[in-house]
This record gives sequence, C-alpha cells and structure tokens, in this order.
Amino acid sequence: MDNKEKDVMEHKISLKTKRLIIRNFRKTDYKDLFEYLSDPLTYIYEPGQPITLEKSIELCIERNKSSIFIAIELINEKKLIGHIYFNRTEPKEYNIFEIGYIFNKKFQGHGYATEAAEKVMEYGFIKYNAHKIIAGCDIKNKKSWKLLERLGMKREGKLRQNAYFRKNDRKEPIWHDAYIYGILNNE
Repeated sequence: MDNKEKDVMEHKISLKTKRLIIRNFRKTDYKDLFEYLSDPLTYIYEPGQPITLEKSIELCIERNKSSIFIAIELINEKKLIGHIYFNRTEPKEYNIFEIGYIFNKKFQGHGYATEAAEKVMEYGFIKYNAHKIIAGCDIKNKKSWKLLERLGMKREGKLRQNAYFRKNDRKEPIWHDAYIYGILNNE
C-alpha cells in the first residue's frame, strides 16, 4: 500500500464476530441510533447533547459516507446497539489510530463493546498496519477504562483538566481529567 492509499480510510467496512456485524452506517439505522443518542445518560462522559429523530437521520446519512464511525449490529436481532469511532490521528505518517465507542445502555455489560473493539483494533493493525492505537476516557468512567484494559491497552498517563463538554450555571467550564491508553502493534 503506498502512502496515498494509507491516507484514505476505506469507505466500505464489513467485519463479523460471533455475535456482531461491524459495518458502515445505513440510513435505516436512524431509529436505533436515536434510541441511545437521545438519552441524556449517554452524555455523562461524552460531548454533545441528546439528539432529535431528524438529527439521527442526518447522522446516519453522513456516517454512511466514511468508515470513521462504524455501526455495531447485533446479529440475532438485526439491531444497531452502538458504534465505534476509529480514525487515523495527525500527523498521518505516524500511523497512529484513535478508538472510541458509545453503546446503547440496554446492551452494556454483555461484552459487546469488548468484542467489537477487539475486532476493529485487529482490523486496524492488519489492514492499515497501524503502529499504535490510542484511546482516552474520563477518569470517572471506570467501565470505559476497564474495557480499555481488557483490550490489552496500557494506561500511559493522566491529563489533568484536559477538556470540558459543559458549563455550570455561572457559564464556567466544568473541566475533567482523562486517562490516556495505548497499545502497540507488537503487543
């Protein structure tokens, strides 16, 4: 694969695990996407706010045009249960990818996120010869950093007051700390 090819994330993605189909978003995913992105609890550790049904339709159309946001479908139910963000970071020549995930709370605690993230990481290391895959999460989000550790990622540091997604009643940022994780292609 030459450098030009490496700079373009493949548009079509289709992976399968024992219980999941990992694929591009479809317009028909909008109801399932709305189910979890309209829930205020989804945004405790995430930027953004609950979305409308119309916004869900827009997101599915937009996300179908690339493979940066990847749909996770439960095979037996033909239902979108979450999504994974997977993208090359800058500078591209370092060949480092970032992974993130949001899953419907109704489907959390069953190992689906671990199963899907493992497959996407494997895909990144094989398809794109990723040098490293990184992730970050709020230090208060124990479920997320435990998942990253189950994936074999190592905690590489803590960023203090690294970002904020909301402001308090006085319009002051509510800063949060983040753990940074990484895994190398030879680990």
